[in-house]
Amino acid sequence: MQAPPTNIDWDALDSQFQDNTVVQIMDKALELFGDGLAIAFSGAEDVALIQYAKLTGRPFRVFSLDTGRLNPETYQLFDDVEKHFDIKIEFTFPDEDAVTKLVNEKGMFSFYEDGHKECCGVRKVQPLRKKLKTLNAWVTGQRKDQSPGTRMAVPAVQVDPVFEGAAGGAGSLVKFNPLTNATSQEVWDFLRVMGTPVNKLHEMGYVSIGCAPCTRAVLPGQQEREGRWWWEDSAMKECGLHSGNLTAEQQAKQDAREATEEDIFNEVTAVDHAAIDALRVEPTHSKTTLAVLYAPWCPFCQAMVAGYEEAAASFAAKGVDVVKFRADGDEKEWSKENLELKSFPTVLLFPEGRGGFVKLGSERRDPDSLNIFVESIVGKL
Repeated sequence: MQAPPTNIDWDALDSQFQDNTVVQIMDKALELFGDGLAIAFSGAEDVALIQYAKLTGRPFRVFSLDTGRLNPETYQLFDDVEKHFDIKIEFTFPDEDAVTKLVNEKGMFSFYEDGHKECCGVRKVQPLRKKLKTLNAWVTGQRKDQSPGTRMAVPAVQVDPVFEGAAGGAGSLVKFNPLTNATSQEVWDFLRVMGTPVNKLHEMGYVSIGCAPCTRAVLPGQQEREGRWWWEDSAMKECGLHSGNLTAEQQAKQDAREATEEDIFNEVTAVDHAAIDALRVEPTHSKTTLAVLYAPWCPFCQAMVAGYEEAAASFAAKGVDVVKFRADGDEKEWSKENLELKSFPTVLLFPEGRGGFVKLGSERRDPDSLNIFVESIVGKL
């Protein structure tokens, strides 16, 4: 296996990559790592990575995680890709004993009850960890536009913050994301122009493709990863393969947590514990109120400030109150028990003429989406 490069400033290289094409990034990755690098192929539109690697003219490796629960169309694509590119995909499988133990103890569909993390850990993360320990670098198909909530900061190259490589220890694995700045439209235009084989599930409305029980088609206008683990809160839509997608600045803010004194949503009325609790227990609301449960250190809350403040101004003219409630620190446990807080931000609607509240179920928090949410519950404003 080719020895990994040394003395490279990966942050500087990432900055350089921002002005490079996908094929240039892929070419540099293969130049630096050779057969010590492999492309992770999920069976979705990340087949574009293989097409770009082919264009470099360099030899390359491809691996895939077979969880044992993929759609038949995905297995067919694996075969089509091997024949089209004249390659052999290196398949990685979960540990038989671990899968047997999980299924026998909790059943085939325990993830619908207690979340997908445990199943993904057994079927995806552990096999991936084992595979990556044989490599010095890997390539993924992550893009920033896949989900503004969970993939808002995807560098083109980074020292992997989660997994170890062949040398072992922190910093022993490099991760390339050549498609980070590409849009879905650009990826699909490329695939069509190149005549690259694609998963038949895409023709059925599937955009993000994973295991069969956990993936479904999405509706027009939905973010593509809303089709994954749809029964869960939007902030939990990563399987563990791509943790660490926050920038260093965002991570520092998150680590600081309650220590911050700088507030956000400054154009929105703040309510205290007594006020939000009064809304919660009020048998019939005299006025419609939209509330965001937030934490100032949360990067996802910070990202929605402008949109929420814009929505607040619009709703004020329509007779809807828009408020904010800081739900971290001492309020966090109470908010979990009484306001269905699972992650920040959480948006709640207290509809006029009714008691209780309705929780926004998606991560689409722009003004138009918030207006649709409110009017779908209370009617045209």
